[in-house]
Amino acid sequence: MSKSAKKLCMVSLGCPKNLVDSEVMLGILKGAGLELTADEAQADILVVNTCGFIGDAKEESIDMILSLAEHKKTGRCRKLIVAGCLSQRYKDDLSISLPEVDCFIGTGEYHRIAEVVEDGFRERVLVGLPTYIHDYTTPRIISTPGFYAYVKVAEGCSNHCSYCSIPSIRGAFRSRPIDSVVKEAESLASQGIKEINLIAQDTTSFGKDRGEGLEPLLKKLIPVKGIEWIRLLYLYPGRITDEVITIMKNEEKVLPYIDLPLQHISPPVLKAMNRQYTRIGVEALMEKLRSRLPDVTLRTSMIVGFPGEKESDFKELLDFVESVKFDRLGVFTYSREEGTPAWSMKGQVPKKIKSGRMDALMSAQREISLEKNRALVGSAVSVMVEGANEDGDGFGLKGRAASQAPDVDGAVYLKGRHVEPGKIVSAIVTGAGDYDLYAEVR
Repeated sequence: MSKSAKKLCMVSLGCPKNLVDSEVMLGILKGAGLELTADEAQADILVVNTCGFIGDAKEESIDMILSLAEHKKTGRCRKLIVAGCLSQRYKDDLSISLPEVDCFIGTGEYHRIAEVVEDGFRERVLVGLPTYIHDYTTPRIISTPGFYAYVKVAEGCSNHCSYCSIPSIRGAFRSRPIDSVVKEAESLASQGIKEINLIAQDTTSFGKDRGEGLEPLLKKLIPVKGIEWIRLLYLYPGRITDEVITIMKNEEKVLPYIDLPLQHISPPVLKAMNRQYTRIGVEALMEKLRSRLPDVTLRTSMIVGFPGEKESDFKELLDFVESVKFDRLGVFTYSREEGTPAWSMKGQVPKKIKSGRMDALMSAQREISLEKNRALVGSAVSVMVEGANEDGDGFGLKGRAASQAPDVDGAVYLKGRHVEPGKIVSAIVTGAGDYDLYAEVR
């Protein structure tokens, strides 16, 4: 390794799946002898792991690249590496338009980052067909608080939704072996991790490509000592089995939390999106989940302004949200992405209309969320304490209930006795906001 390549700073953008890739790169780089720093100005090498999924994320990635490139003029930085989805998707364009960047690494090559540094950046573009997926032996440095972590159980996607570029960015769906995931969970538990969040592009398809499945994975994760919460994220509506529901009902560790990205509910829009389910099927599934899991938390995300979405389609979506009453809901405006079938679809919706529909849907959900939170006042909830609440106001601690996933859901603000971060406590809800709860430690 070059003597000048001493300190390295990593900036991770995008989703939790990207974050795991960043953590793996950090582990590999530390193992190669680099000193890691959080100070961009002190780094000899800067790495940004980019997102390239939708327009806003691409803009954020480009802005960050240009910002980091300034350190090559004003700071210690001598090399700038751009990794992740943006490199994978736009390697040819970026290699021409961003001469400031010394190396581009794709989504299937991030495990080779130490090679790039050690060989003196001889290969500027390292982007191939994504087939790699890390395992439990791969070095990894957890960057989330020391009591929860994400566990990527699979990579890629084979669903081919018409609006989505993920299959071209991340490759075909491929699962890790069950034993690999379990051994990683055991390793995380030995580091003090108490909550693992299982993630993939389609977590419900885990193991199908290997003759395994999500159910046997959960059964092997449950006995892992030290892990107290197991949360499933990114579940596909038509693939939630009765056995998974039964495991959630009977096993306290497996949280009754269903993250179900529906995207829409109107039949014409679902068909155009190439989503393989119907409103009737979704409503039947939700009725089953709420019947068998009385404490279930249902989260979803929706896309408004998809090509051809008429006012009647949006009204059906709004009616569905208001009648079903999700516990958590996120809304995105459709982002037109080149290389996807939806790019060339007729009926592109104007930006102003898309924004108005997003506001209307979020306004409806805000009322639903407040109503549900108020119904919890006086009840006991399990809360993982995350640390001090810097805003204070008599609530000195901040945490998350079992019904709140990291980063995307609200928080619980706590008062009462002091509790160390990472502890799971019982608390009585005393107040409610639109998305947050206020409670007193029992």
